[in-house]
Amino acid sequence: MLKLQETIISVIKKVHEHRLLYEKNEEAVKQHLIGEIFRTLGWDWENPREVRPEERTEDGRADYALVLEDKVVAYVEAKNLGINVLRNERALRQLARYCFSRGVKYGIITNGTQWKVVKAFEENSTLEDRILLRIDLLNEPLERVTLKLSFLSKNKITKLEDYSLYLKAFTWGFENLKKSYPKDFLFSYLTGSIKSNFLLLDHLDGSEVPKGLYVYDNGWKGVPLIEKNLKGVLLSLLLYLSEKASKKERNEILIAYKQLRNVPLSKDKIMLLLRELEKEKGVKIGLEI
Repeated sequence: MLKLQETIISVIKKVHEHRLLYEKNEEAVKQHLIGEIFRTLGWDWENPREVRPEERTEDGRADYALVLEDKVVAYVEAKNLGINVLRNERALRQLARYCFSRGVKYGIITNGTQWKVVKAFEENSTLEDRILLRIDLLNEPLERVTLKLSFLSKNKITKLEDYSLYLKAFTWGFENLKKSYPKDFLFSYLTGSIKSNFLLLDHLDGSEVPKGLYVYDNGWKGVPLIEKNLKGVLLSLLLYLSEKASKKERNEILIAYKQLRNVPLSKDKIMLLLRELEKEKGVKIGLEI
């Protein structure tokens, strides 16, 4: 995904620097913007077994046909940057006719920064009903456009409709849930790995044998344990806090770390230090035991 993000940033930079060119020159859009994105998505752009330019249909020529296992899976229609493809229904309808005339399932229309993907045919549905993706590189967060564009990759496009459905359901659910719950809590629900044998520091007496350390700092985060004992919890926490601290504070924490590492500490002393760190640094400590 990092490579795709780098490509998106590269395309956006080109648009900022050469907008007038791309607004007038469709061929430049194809070569400089659309081709770069599809190459990053895994398509061999110069290989006619995968990408066929100027594909003839009964209703005209599609700019590109994307081919997998000798079967066209999508037609791509390119426009210059001066055309808003997210609003231009005429061009989208023409693309849908290209697809329908050849039994091609998906149509992709793009001006390099705006992308719209449509399912070409489905009984008892309108064209609007069949739009699977709308993507706007210049006006959406990088993470969103990266995820949506990735659905057009060579190894995912055959499941494009499924991915579109999953994303719509996820987005709808998240938007409604965040009205009642903090976003951090919802992210933790999706990504959390904390198990039932998890206790907060307030519930520990110091006799427990820790298997994992977690710090709540805008969400629960796992911290690698140096040693699987209570002293290891304290030392690991100090290292975690040092990474987040300013330069002066980091040096102070690392000095304390080196001193504490080389002296014996009772469990009561360690528990006291952990509670003081919780209060002073504004974090919560939890252990998997």
